[in-house]
Amino acid sequence: MKKEDKQQIIEQIAANLQEYENFYLTDIATLNAVKTSNLRRECSKQEIKLLVVKNTLLQKALESLERDYKELYPVLKGNTAIMFSNVANAPAKLIDKYKADKVPVFKGAYVQESFFIGDKALKDLINIKSKTELIGDVIALLQSPAKNVISALQSGGNILHGVLTTLTEKEHSH
Repeated sequence: MKKEDKQQIIEQIAANLQEYENFYLTDIATLNAVKTSNLRRECSKQEIKLLVVKNTLLQKALESLERDYKELYPVLKGNTAIMFSNVANAPAKLIDKYKADKVPVFKGAYVQESFFIGDKALKDLINIKSKTELIGDVIALLQSPAKNVISALQSGGNILHGVLTTLTEKEHSH
């Protein structure tokens, strides 16, 4: 492979790393053509971009970015495929779905600005909520007390108005 070609691939990987919020490193070497094609189709349906890369080129792409990705370098061995996704847990759920085939093998991930490495981390990633889900949870939490406060103010407003009217009437009668 020519040096210019390698540089182009490194730049392409780096562009994907910047475009997507999350990425997973997996090993899909043992998948046959049919299963690889099924996995690609499934990824495409879930807006996950699957890219098989050379470890050295991936490491160079990671090094070219401002963030420090050193924690992932130890897993850059053997076959590596990257799953890029803007939905934090989508690749984790997909990897889990295929766990009977034992492929894709989860190596590591960079999700929501944190590193996850090894099998145990995959379980955490399956349950991780996306920013949208978290924002929804926060809004629901914020709305429930607000509703209570508003209804209390509305009913209390009548009482408060009544008290003020009574006080005003007392002052005028003196």
